[in-house]
Amino acid sequence: MRITSTSCICPVLVCLCFVQRCYGAAHHSSIKVTRNQTKHIEGETEVHHRPKRGWVWNQFFVLEEHMGPDPQYVGKLHSNSDKGDGSVKYILTGEGAGTIFIIDDTTGDIHSTKSLDREQKTHYVLHAQAIDRRTNKPLEPESEFIIKVQDINDNAPRFTDGPYIVTVPEMSEMGTSVLQVTATDADDPTYGNSARVVYSILQGQPYFSVDPKTGVIRTALHNMDREAREHYSVVIQAKDMAGQVGGLSGSTTVNITLTDVNDNPPRFPQKHYQLYVPESAQVGSAVGKIKANDADTGSNADMKYTIINSDGSGVFSISTDRETREGILSLKKPLNYEKKKSYTLNIEGANTHLDFRFSHLGPFKDVTMLKIIVGDVDEPPLFTMPSYTMEVYENAKIGTVVGTVTAQDPDSANSLVRYFVDHNSEEDRYFTIDANTGTIKTAKIFDREETPWYNITVAASEIDNPGLLSHVPVGIRILDVNDNPPELAREYDIVVCENAKPGQVIQTISATDKDISANGPRFRFSLDEGLSLNPNFTLRDNEDNTASILTRRRRFSRTTQDVYYLPILISDTGIPSLSSSSTLTIRVCACERDGRVRTCHAEAFLSSAGLSTGALIAILLCVLILLVFSLAIVVLFITLRRSKKEPLIISEEDVRENIVTYDDEGGGEEDTEAFDITALRNPSAAEELKYRRDVRPEVKPTPRHQPSSSLDSIDVQEFIKQRLAEADLDPSVPPYDSLQTYAYEGHRSEAGSISSLDSATTHSDQDYNYLGDWGPEFKKLAELYGEIESERTT
Repeated sequence: MRITSTSCICPVLVCLCFVQRCYGAAHHSSIKVTRNQTKHIEGETEVHHRPKRGWVWNQFFVLEEHMGPDPQYVGKLHSNSDKGDGSVKYILTGEGAGTIFIIDDTTGDIHSTKSLDREQKTHYVLHAQAIDRRTNKPLEPESEFIIKVQDINDNAPRFTDGPYIVTVPEMSEMGTSVLQVTATDADDPTYGNSARVVYSILQGQPYFSVDPKTGVIRTALHNMDREAREHYSVVIQAKDMAGQVGGLSGSTTVNITLTDVNDNPPRFPQKHYQLYVPESAQVGSAVGKIKANDADTGSNADMKYTIINSDGSGVFSISTDRETREGILSLKKPLNYEKKKSYTLNIEGANTHLDFRFSHLGPFKDVTMLKIIVGDVDEPPLFTMPSYTMEVYENAKIGTVVGTVTAQDPDSANSLVRYFVDHNSEEDRYFTIDANTGTIKTAKIFDREETPWYNITVAASEIDNPGLLSHVPVGIRILDVNDNPPELAREYDIVVCENAKPGQVIQTISATDKDISANGPRFRFSLDEGLSLNPNFTLRDNEDNTASILTRRRRFSRTTQDVYYLPILISDTGIPSLSSSSTLTIRVCACERDGRVRTCHAEAFLSSAGLSTGALIAILLCVLILLVFSLAIVVLFITLRRSKKEPLIISEEDVRENIVTYDDEGGGEEDTEAFDITALRNPSAAEELKYRRDVRPEVKPTPRHQPSSSLDSIDVQEFIKQRLAEADLDPSVPPYDSLQTYAYEGHRSEAGSISSLDSATTHSDQDYNYLGDWGPEFKKLAELYGEIESERTT
């Protein structure tokens, strides 16, 4: 196979024909390659050999940016099997096949139909194959080859980051690096000089220079002064083809600004200044300005001003305005024309940020002289004190002298002064002042507890010039007198528990007094002596301006009395001593064991029993059901009785026993003597026969007297027999038998009877407080026994 190309191709088992554009001549060569074969030898087994390619090549070349009217010729493919009869068909596949690259399937010529750009795609990979046109079978194996796009100088260098803005300090040494610029060229750097860039300066000489290879910009002069010129515009050019003629170029602008350094000392425009200041100037006010010029900027021009001589340094001060860098002259003390008429100040202005590299340009400070002339003015009267503090007692009569203020004319004329109160507020109307002497008096009666302090303003003016005024503040303190009695500090809600014990503290009270401590505390607490001794509560003075309320008895009952009132008396230690009386209200409440209040209101019976609303509803429903059921039974019984009513005796032969019922219920509650169990159980208590009080006896009973000794020695059996006989012989007894029970427990027991029958007639000293320890189930029982104990105590 033969291959024809328009560029230089390295042959490797290839039939190559090329045209060398660099020499302007076309060369053709051909190489015969043996086709792949399989041999058969008689008497031997078929042997398969590795097939060999009929053509092999590496790459073609095609120039970019082809602008001709015809397709650009790339090369030619030719197979060894091609005899020129058109039986071989060439096929081209891969990148751009059929669109960018086309092949003549008969001759094998390859053309490029489009203009290519190497910067977009540098090469194309394609595959070539020769087949038999009649059988469509491949004559050679498919081979891969590359078509490279050959570069031409069609891209100029570009500065991608421009334009540039950069700074460099002024007074820098020559050759100081400013900035490095870089230009890029999209052409192939491996082919020729299309991408080889050289830098040059088009504008900015002789101040700056640029390195042609690296693009580093440097200063080209010594001591470039910012104050002379601050901004520079430098144009840098980048040219490819190593700067040769015909190369493409690009440029950028570099804006360079010189930054300031402290290389200029401050200077006052004049060496002598003069300033007029009236003696009426206020202390602290600015009376003048002065400024030293500095050609530098920023912190390099910061200034500090100082008064360096002693004359006037105690009267005047100078400071620096950071915005304007001016020296502000202020007044430290009042001026007095009559004492000193002028001052001479030496003022120094110096930089605060020094650069020692430029110290040889100094000194970085300057001095000027300022003469201050004090102007004479007519001044207002001057008070002897900047402020006054006076005192007066409360409740003092109107016209009481409070104090005196004094002012004088500071001028040499020494004019007379008049005083008056500046009535700018309501407080100023509470005082009057003598216009000639300055004596201040009260114009109302004051109450310290209402207002303890008054501030007024007194003005003074010259008689000859009333328009010149001076003012002075006067503070008047109202002194205290004991005119307020002590009273309770607050309203107390005092609670006492029903189970309280004697001596228990139920409340601590305190008192307040509107007067100051000298006429107030210490307070004394006591009960009202005009009343009788309170049996329920007492008061104890704690001697610390508090008092404690204590109980005097055990247990209280809400049902008996739920509120108590305790009058108390409180007095202070002022002169004269004042006192007041108050009444404390004490409520009785039910409390828990730990003293927490449970309730302070009377409880209903069912609520005390601990029944809930649901339980009450259930009980009521049960009662209602029982009533309905009972009513139904009664109705049924009456209906049956009416329907089956028969005569008592049906016939004369029907003789039955008749039961006669007597509803004699006895003597009732009056019949107590017949059942005197106490007398029956204790023989010594039965001293005489006792009869019923509801039935008059028919016979007069015989009094029975028995000495105590016989009663002590009587036998129980004999006693019972005696009682039985008396019951049989007594005509006043009921007409039926009665059952009497005798349970004699013995005689003269040292422990006494344990029966509770007699307990209702005696008072017990038993303490039922232990019931409160049995839990909430016995809480109501403990309260009931507590109420009984309270009633006995009462």
